[in-house]
Amino acid sequence: MSNSSSMPAQAKSLKHAGEDIWKNRTEKVNAELFTLTYGAIVSQLCTDYERNFQKVNEQLYSMGYNIGVRLIEDFLARTALPRCENMVSTSEVVSKCAFKIFLNITPQITNWSHEKDAFSLILVENPLSDFVELPMDAMKQLWYSNILCGVLRGALEMVQLDCDVWFISDVLRGDPQTELRIKLNKVLKDEIPIGED
Repeated sequence: MSNSSSMPAQAKSLKHAGEDIWKNRTEKVNAELFTLTYGAIVSQLCTDYERNFQKVNEQLYSMGYNIGVRLIEDFLARTALPRCENMVSTSEVVSKCAFKIFLNITPQITNWSHEKDAFSLILVENPLSDFVELPMDAMKQLWYSNILCGVLRGALEMVQLDCDVWFISDVLRGDPQTELRIKLNKVLKDEIPIGED
């Protein structure tokens, strides 16, 4: 990945790897059941937190983070990909491989920062929000799919990338597209647990 001409070839390879793993090595769950189960979780959180959508957002993020720190092990075992050299390669792996393997979608990568440390993912499809319509009181405050931000942050942290991940817009809130943003804060140092060399 040291030269820019290898990026299209690598992106194509990642897309192929993601599709292959999705088709041949992933146990499938009924999409409607998945969507309805997630919807029931969000609905229950709204009830539990008495429609305090900020707290619901935080809880979804926290749940996602806990999933992400575990899901990365499965992802790395399935793909055997080397460590990404920069955020450009990270964005390709996240979009073309990770999202494909776990949700069977490929978000568009866009809106790079000048420093190449932040980018956006446009979710043309979002299986979490199929069949969903937010009530009026939730449209301005609830980030329905906030669990995805937590998953990404948790997974990236486990590969030594301290990132902020948040939603910019969501079609469920009346926005023209669903966009989430990933910004690298710093690369964490590999730490060996105490007592291990």
